[in-house]
Amino acid sequence: MSSRPPPRGARQHHGQCLYRAGQLCLLAQLLLLSGCTSLPPLEYRSVSHAIEAPANSPLRAAIDPLAAAHPGLSGIYPLKGGPDAFAARVALIDAATSSIDVQYYIWHDDMTGRIMFDALQRAAGRGVRIRLLLDDLTTRGGLDKSLAALMANPNVEVRLFNPFKHRTLRMLGYLTDFARLNRRMHNKSLTVDGMATIVGGRNIADEYFQAADSFGYVDLDVLAVGAVVADVSHSFDEFWRSDSAYPASLLLDPATPADVQRRILFWESARAEPGAARYIAAIRDSQLAHDLEAQNLNLEWATAYLVVDDPAKGLDEAPKGGQLLRQFEERLHHRVSEELLIVSPFFVPRTIGRDMLTDLARRGVRVRVLTNGAESADVAAAFAAYRTYREPLLKAGVELFELKGRPNRAYAPEHASDQSLHAKTFGIDRSQIFVGSFNFDPRSADLNTEIGLVINSVSLATALSKGFQDVVPLIAYQVERDSSGNLVWLDRGSNAEQALRLNEEPGAGFWRRTWLGFLAIVPIEGQL
Repeated sequence: MSSRPPPRGARQHHGQCLYRAGQLCLLAQLLLLSGCTSLPPLEYRSVSHAIEAPANSPLRAAIDPLAAAHPGLSGIYPLKGGPDAFAARVALIDAATSSIDVQYYIWHDDMTGRIMFDALQRAAGRGVRIRLLLDDLTTRGGLDKSLAALMANPNVEVRLFNPFKHRTLRMLGYLTDFARLNRRMHNKSLTVDGMATIVGGRNIADEYFQAADSFGYVDLDVLAVGAVVADVSHSFDEFWRSDSAYPASLLLDPATPADVQRRILFWESARAEPGAARYIAAIRDSQLAHDLEAQNLNLEWATAYLVVDDPAKGLDEAPKGGQLLRQFEERLHHRVSEELLIVSPFFVPRTIGRDMLTDLARRGVRVRVLTNGAESADVAAAFAAYRTYREPLLKAGVELFELKGRPNRAYAPEHASDQSLHAKTFGIDRSQIFVGSFNFDPRSADLNTEIGLVINSVSLATALSKGFQDVVPLIAYQVERDSSGNLVWLDRGSNAEQALRLNEEPGAGFWRRTWLGFLAIVPIEGQL
């Protein structure tokens, strides 16, 4: 028998086999470890409820006289620009005297996120109770350290919605617990002293406040006071005590006093960053803050309804389709008869939504949709799915607008570069408007929890309609069909009367179109 070693190629193949076998063994061990790890029990969670502002609260002094003059109504203050929306949040936190309830899908440890952390820790330091409920999908990296440092103050409690068992090897969670981890809390609200709340599309990160150097989201929130605030507080309580909300103190390593001090310095240093000056100025010059101090809030008073999913949706234990859509339908004045406006960054209507919109258009309702285009879309799979619905919608008379990737300077900050749509708004017959977190897609309808306000306001709904008429054609391409049935994109630039007709999809070269075409046939629409 020969004792010669096997040929070089055979040894390499054998080594590759051993390496792959080792990988499989490691993966099996990790899966076994993941399967053995469980989330902490919930029966020992603290019990807390929303609390109102004391009599000496500046918010109460500013809002109570106005609310008394408008019984049963809510005062609405739209927050359109990023710096103003950021300043409004900080102004409310700085005005808090009793409680701050915060609920967000995303929170980054960037400049705006750190300034917000700093504002919260200062509020906690003066005795304000803070409850912070975050979805756990994006709380990776340094955010665990910031949350641990914030929780070192006894006035702060943090809970994580549908948390990952492993703080580092998160992908293992998807392998062993996909059904739960695929359901996220997409809600966004900040409620202070039980007197004022901010609800809308923005998360806490630079790009949502147009503070990033090269990219920003076009977004919308509203500040609300009056009757609807109690409903938002009640909803927060339901999510806070839901079976998906786990105390972060049971999942994160505690912060030492030295850790806390380092983190506070880290948060404070955000104010010295090059891009922070305009945001510090926005906080200092905030009209909302000045109006609060002068007890002279300029609000649109209207009937407003909270629409929100059952938090049990996060464990697939709520009725199919979620509560938000059913509540939204219940709050409509009447069947849509004249105009339906939809602003949604992800627009995947599915067959049921396509049929609803085409039926409305054929009945004479003017249906207009603003969504992301190839230039501005930041989730290729969702955009690919939307593309498959364009032609049937256009054939029925639905008007489609796709946001440009570069902002029109007349409607964007000077420093803005690339942009993407993130606002979620509906307008009905120039009489009602929805503002919230709900996207017109399957994920919002079936998987994630969502929140929003339905506001009966001719003024706000008419403003949205006017925006579609005057502004949207200048910041977005209008998609149409030519006489041969081919799609064309109208680019009006800065002139609404003259349009450049583009026969090729802006921002979609050959390889991108090929990739989008492939994504469109992958059976994942229900996850988008």
